[in-house]
Amino acid sequence: MFKTATLRAAAALATTLALISTASAGETCAGYGPQAPRDISSLAGSNSRVFAAAPAPEAMNLCNIHTHANAEHKGPGFSISAGSGEHGGFRCNDADSLTPAERERPEHVEHGFYGVEPGDTIEVHWVYSSCDVAPGEGLGACMSETCTNPQLRVESQVFLLVNDARALDFNDFAEGVRLDDGHYQPKALPRGTGTPVVFAGSTTGPKYTESACSPLQVTWSVRPNCARLDIGSLHAWAAKGNVFKEEHAHGVRQLVTTSELLAPIR
Repeated sequence: MFKTATLRAAAALATTLALISTASAGETCAGYGPQAPRDISSLAGSNSRVFAAAPAPEAMNLCNIHTHANAEHKGPGFSISAGSGEHGGFRCNDADSLTPAERERPEHVEHGFYGVEPGDTIEVHWVYSSCDVAPGEGLGACMSETCTNPQLRVESQVFLLVNDARALDFNDFAEGVRLDDGHYQPKALPRGTGTPVVFAGSTTGPKYTESACSPLQVTWSVRPNCARLDIGSLHAWAAKGNVFKEEHAHGVRQLVTTSELLAPIR
């Protein structure tokens, strides 16, 4: 039953995404709400579309966890350009200062997460939905047959992958518990990387550009500094399998810079 509902939700999502702007290349899409990713160090934005901020994570259901290769957002701790295109984005500022040992491939580790090496940057998104749903694969898991227009929240943390068992363990932030009130939650969210910057935006990913906008409304909460993550723990998490079917980092949407596509940060 849940699988069928998930498939129907995914179909509903596909229908919604069919509304993506068909503006010609180089033309800024018009009529859309604020977009993401953005430079979280800049408060500027002139998009006038307003929507209600999503509740706190504890009052919503964790519906998906996924990662992007390099940071989609630009922030104080991740401001080194990784170039343009699907595999561009931004790198952690200290990515080039790792020791040789931190850059070594870990030994005796089953490499379950593909396409990443020590020294790489990833941005992890914990996606929350106001729908009564369980964690699952893709954004389709954040909707249901009876809840096709949810409030969405994304908690974001940028990590620098290192070969160091003393660094953070990804399993500490993975899917974990269902609270007494019925909300699905991760084991924990990262702490100690600065006060999250909260703003109105959209879904991301390489299919969107400034001329092909996302219609979905998202409350973003982006931590401004990188954290070091033990790459062996990420491999271990993927190797044992997870409900999100995550086994590699996704591409990035290039930074949105046009003021008309950005909400002001209060």
